[in-house]
Amino acid sequence: MKLGEILKSKRLYLDGAMGSLLQNKLAAIGPVPEVLNLTHPELIKEIHQLYIDAGANIILSNTFGVNGYKLKGCNYTVEQLVTAGVHNAKALNPDYVALDVGPLGTLIGALGEMPFDQAVDYFKEVITAGDQAGADLIVIETITDICEARAALIAAKAVSELPVIVSMTYEENARTLTGSDALTVVNILEALGADAIGINCSTGPDAMLPIIADLVRYASVPIMVEPNAGLPHMKEGKTVYDITIDQFTQYMVQIAEMGALILGGCCGTTPAYIEKMKQATVDLPLFPVTAKGFTAVSSSTKTIILGDDIHIIGECINPTTNPVLKASLRAGELSVVTQLAVDQKKDGADILDINLGLPDIDEEAMMQEAVDTVSKLVDCPLQIDSSNPEVIEAVLRSYPGKAIINSVNGKQSSMAAIFPIAKKYGALVLGLTMDESGIPSLAGDRFAIAEKIITTAESYGIPKKNILIDALVLTASAQQAEVRETIKTLEKLRAQLGVPTVLGVSNISFGLPNRELLNRTFLAMALEAGLTTPIINPGDQEMMDTIKAFRALWGFDGQCIAYANAYKDKSAAVTKAETGRATLGLKAIIEEGLTDQAAAATAILLKTREPLDIVNNEIVPALDAVGDAFETGECFLPHLIFAAETAQQAFEVIKETMTQAGQTQVAKGKIVLATVEGDVHDIGKNILKVILENYGYEIVDLGKDVKADTIIQTIKAEGIKLVGLSALMTTTVKNMEKIIKEIKASCPGTIVMVGGAVLNPEYAQTIGADYYGKDAREGAGIAKTVFA
Repeated sequence: MKLGEILKSKRLYLDGAMGSLLQNKLAAIGPVPEVLNLTHPELIKEIHQLYIDAGANIILSNTFGVNGYKLKGCNYTVEQLVTAGVHNAKALNPDYVALDVGPLGTLIGALGEMPFDQAVDYFKEVITAGDQAGADLIVIETITDICEARAALIAAKAVSELPVIVSMTYEENARTLTGSDALTVVNILEALGADAIGINCSTGPDAMLPIIADLVRYASVPIMVEPNAGLPHMKEGKTVYDITIDQFTQYMVQIAEMGALILGGCCGTTPAYIEKMKQATVDLPLFPVTAKGFTAVSSSTKTIILGDDIHIIGECINPTTNPVLKASLRAGELSVVTQLAVDQKKDGADILDINLGLPDIDEEAMMQEAVDTVSKLVDCPLQIDSSNPEVIEAVLRSYPGKAIINSVNGKQSSMAAIFPIAKKYGALVLGLTMDESGIPSLAGDRFAIAEKIITTAESYGIPKKNILIDALVLTASAQQAEVRETIKTLEKLRAQLGVPTVLGVSNISFGLPNRELLNRTFLAMALEAGLTTPIINPGDQEMMDTIKAFRALWGFDGQCIAYANAYKDKSAAVTKAETGRATLGLKAIIEEGLTDQAAAATAILLKTREPLDIVNNEIVPALDAVGDAFETGECFLPHLIFAAETAQQAFEVIKETMTQAGQTQVAKGKIVLATVEGDVHDIGKNILKVILENYGYEIVDLGKDVKADTIIQTIKAEGIKLVGLSALMTTTVKNMEKIIKEIKASCPGTIVMVGGAVLNPEYAQTIGADYYGKDAREGAGIAKTVFA
């Protein structure tokens, strides 16, 4: 099945909700609805057939919640449930059966406790079973974290040749739970080989429209859209959704006209929704999918389009020129790396180059740890700088973005080593204009190498838009004539290839006095010739001044606004050498997420201040500041979590000090958290736990799939005032309502807050909850109110 070819001649239609229909047919579904594939296969087939009759030509297997992580303690294997799910759908002979792959149910990588490779293995198991059972394509859907989406897609490409659609779920702020916007999602997933990219669940079609517009604008692959039927609420004891069939259809017509080529429904949609949607859209014109030529680098939360402006690669994380960093790495610690990352971000770097090449360290292990740590602290995309392809591959595998590989050159051996890695993990590649003969003296020869790198990359399936070219800077003291040749190379690259261009600018001045003057003068020359992505020290104020001035004069800085803002106060031009970098206090350390500095800073404060004074005037205000930034969209969930983890390091020192002094540690209050019976998803609950603990609350975490009796017994035994309940699945909200009623009957003084993707304030009120928390930050605010 070649998905792109099919979509040139017709639009494809997915089915609608499975859980909503099961909920109407069965009183109790259980925590793993996919078990019904074996225990009630005729019921599953009946629902599939309803969607086939409604006109769906892609039927999703009933396998959304099947994976090794969720099935722990289940009596059935992944292979059994997946095989039965695919076979049930195929028995009805729809046009296509899609293996439905849902999230694992936990955060992975730096944000969670599950290692990236373990997540890949879980997905491999599911996809292998689906492929062997005869699925026609793979739909990875309802993913909230780009890191997990990468793991699932990498797994799919490793064990199957089936087409893969990857669909993310977005929040009200038009970003995923962990902060990725549509451009970032497209840039990462398309480079990894997704055959189509989608959006599903979470909201109705109305709220999706701006995100769909961005998906269509940026993607070079087809777009899939599966909205909910709006938001749920209770009516006469049943869950209903607030967008009618006619309203849903009107929105889907608009979405089809925007360019989406694969349409379906998610929570709350029924065969009637799919039937009317298809009738209204099947004859609408098909918009051809066009290749988008922009070059972009991404972290998990930020994407930078290169070549249309000047963007700075910070060069400072490199032990070659930094003896303090070198000593730190040899000691096996990364405090200098983290501080350099934070400083360069503050100084204006857009991208950070990370080079840890020392002969006497474990470069691979330390590089992985450094990339993981830096990714927690700053949202700058990264450039992975190593001469060892094994190190590059190890880092790129789990990096939750689209990085730049520094570098490849025109040698056949270099390209053969690097291009397969770049293709497999969807990375950009920085090409150096040198080959087996060295660095050519003449611009024409360097340009020819650039053309060879691009042509060879394309033979590996890497498009030109994923290539940057370094025209190479030679020292003026030794090769003065080559200075002009570098400038000429830049001009040719801009005029004839149009690729982003890179230079390590400061190489120009080695061996000469007053290097700063030469550096900034050459930088100005190179920018005019076409340099778009200089590698510099962003702490060099004069170099940064040159870039600000050039952007104003060249028209990149519209109406010179950025320039005027930078220099309206003359003190803004004071150099770093004059001001120095102030030592960070504990509050700033927590706000920055500098986990490795928190304990030492806390210990210093404890010499002169009381523990509770530090908690109330340093730790809590820092968490509040990060929480406020999270609320306004200035930072995203990863930053919130890492700030909380940093605060935890400070708390540990305070607790130890109080224990040694015989002081009593008083919690602000004790809170029970649980995912309700029938639901095995605990991402939201676990995030809330981290945040609440670091605000000083004692948490009794009952886990997932928790019965009402267990919660009530704990409330009575522990004297609990506040309970937090979580549910992700539409099929388990009824259980949440039942549990709340039992809590209110048995423990009338207990306050209940609820959260989860299937809930909203109105729905929470109708099921008897006292509070609804849309996220962990709001949950902390509820706790503050309750225990005031």
